[in-house]
Amino acid sequence: MNRYSLNQATTKYWSLEEVVAASAEAGLSWIGLWREPIQEYGVERSAKLVADAGLRVSSLCRSGFFTSTDAAERQAKIEDNHRAIDEAATLGTDVLVLVSGGLPAGSRDLDGARGMVRDGLAELAPYAEERGVRLAVEALHPMFCSDRCVVSSLGGALDLAEQFPSSQVGVIVDAYHLWWDADVYRQIERAGDRICSYQVSDWVVPLPADTLLGRGMMGDGAIELRRLREACDAAGYDGPVEVEIFNQDLWDAPGQEVFDLALARYREHVA
Repeated sequence: MNRYSLNQATTKYWSLEEVVAASAEAGLSWIGLWREPIQEYGVERSAKLVADAGLRVSSLCRSGFFTSTDAAERQAKIEDNHRAIDEAATLGTDVLVLVSGGLPAGSRDLDGARGMVRDGLAELAPYAEERGVRLAVEALHPMFCSDRCVVSSLGGALDLAEQFPSSQVGVIVDAYHLWWDADVYRQIERAGDRICSYQVSDWVVPLPADTLLGRGMMGDGAIELRRLREACDAAGYDGPVEVEIFNQDLWDAPGQEVFDLALARYREHVA
């Protein structure tokens, strides 16, 4: 359980103070943070709150979104990514989760969009290393390729990451997005020290109309969560394991109830 980290997005309607207090009371070591609520609370204030509770930040979610054909918009995104790197450094985490962005409006050029992601990483990677932060490329399930993330497999994420030193760019292994891939275990072995985080939730059907909110509680779906965790361990990853669930029913439930359930299910299905 010393690796367990609850990403605050799992209890979306809980305040930062509430999720930090619950994590500290449960004797946890880690917490995963999300940019928007951290910015609202204040980045330096958030860092102090977490540190005073005896917690460390496992990752900061999320930045990226490099894909745009408009030069001014692309530059604005690069500047926002610089801010995200600074936020991660202030919070004391070396993991900044990057979601690449989907196809630009009206475009069908996947190769071109992926090239934009590579170019964005090239602009940011040296600065991130200077600030003690690794850019962690997250592949999303292919159903999000058009509108959210043109990186759709762990192999594709590694193809990007391996163009840079491992000290600058790594990858996220998110069970929800990768479990279906017949090649995932070979790619986890390939990833090795580039694994920045293992994130868990479960795949449940039917999916909701808003597929982004389709993640289930561990144990409610089809994913071999412990097997994936063991594969990450075998590849050399021994860092935090984040529970990150986007699910409206869970968000609407009492925060402490969700917190307690996530801990119990992690013990049963992941640890």
